[in-house]
Amino acid sequence: MTKRADGGREERGGSLPAVVFSDVDGTLLDGSHRVSPRTAAAVRGLGARGVPFVLVSARMPEALDQIRRELGNAGPVVCYGGAYVLDAAGAELLSRPIALGCALEVRDYVVCALPDVCCMAYGYHTWVTSDRSDPRVAREERIVGVESVEGTLEEHFSERGLHKFLLVGEPASVERAERELGAAFPNLAVVRSSSILCEVMDGRVSKAEGVEAVCRHLGVSAADAAAFGDGRNDIDMLRAVGESWAMANAPAEVRDAASRVTALDNDHDGLAETIFSLI
Repeated sequence: MTKRADGGREERGGSLPAVVFSDVDGTLLDGSHRVSPRTAAAVRGLGARGVPFVLVSARMPEALDQIRRELGNAGPVVCYGGAYVLDAAGAELLSRPIALGCALEVRDYVVCALPDVCCMAYGYHTWVTSDRSDPRVAREERIVGVESVEGTLEEHFSERGLHKFLLVGEPASVERAERELGAAFPNLAVVRSSSILCEVMDGRVSKAEGVEAVCRHLGVSAADAAAFGDGRNDIDMLRAVGESWAMANAPAEVRDAASRVTALDNDHDGLAETIFSLI
């Protein structure tokens, strides 16, 4: 698929994409963080046509398990915003952790300079919080269907490091955290994934790199892939593939980064209806 001079995309002659990548929250899931029957049917329809459907999420692997079961999906997954990519059998295709020493510095900075945000740490298959009774932790557990463990980074992570911090707070606090933490740790990728969430990962991490890792594994070109997303952390992924859709509920900067915008939002099966138009 190529880009036209007017900024649009030329069609691929009606052929299906080689693989479809999709963000999860705000894209695949509705506003209640559920998979609709229409979405499950659309993804199964892709599978019946031999097109892999790959979840690309800031979530940990275990937080995608129930979603994959509902979709009948058994392909690779891109987790932690691209920091941890697994094949269908759970083997690592890519891992870009934050070194433990740097992670400890981030934790201490947040405790001292950003005390009004809740800081959660994720690495490989472990999610660590300092206080599970914090309502922000409880909310996240309800959304993803996984329980965190309480403790310190030193107790739960080895020298392999960890993949992500999630900072949760009021919009003004999260905006400040993104700005100040990004300035204090220029070697890290610090980006808001919503008005109340900020993700912190190794500076090399991107969803686009995760997409490329999966494409190499599958033996296809990203130019023949399609992607769906709704957030600022999806922009690099949308630009990395041959055909991309921003959700109708996405902010303007995300819609501008995609080659197309879905007709419907995530609460009205925007992804599903677009997939059905392809198959």
